[in-house]
Amino acid sequence: MSQPNQPNPPQQAIIKLVETPEYKEHYSNSVQIRVNLWDFFIQFGKIHQQKPNEVTIKNFAGIYLSPQQAKALLLALSQNIGQYEGAFGEIKIDPKAIGSGAIQ
Repeated sequence: MSQPNQPNPPQQAIIKLVETPEYKEHYSNSVQIRVNLWDFFIQFGKIHQQKPNEVTIKNFAGIYLSPQQAKALLLALSQNIGQYEGAFGEIKIDPKAIGSGAIQ
């Protein structure tokens, strides 16, 4: 007996990651986040402390994300942090760092 025509399964999409000429990689130890009705703004910087009582944060990049992309980033970071901690142990955060520019 012959089978009725069955639809072909959808092909998997090919995703290509390509860096633009402007692409740069940076180290950041300061992240600030601002939110409004339409988007999330994440600003990355590097903390410089040359005096015991003075900290300078040099911001070098700001990225706007839609609320949907911000949530997708949250889920991706949560999954990757879970995997990292599973392999290397819990990541400790100093409560004093919150609000200091290191985490905001």
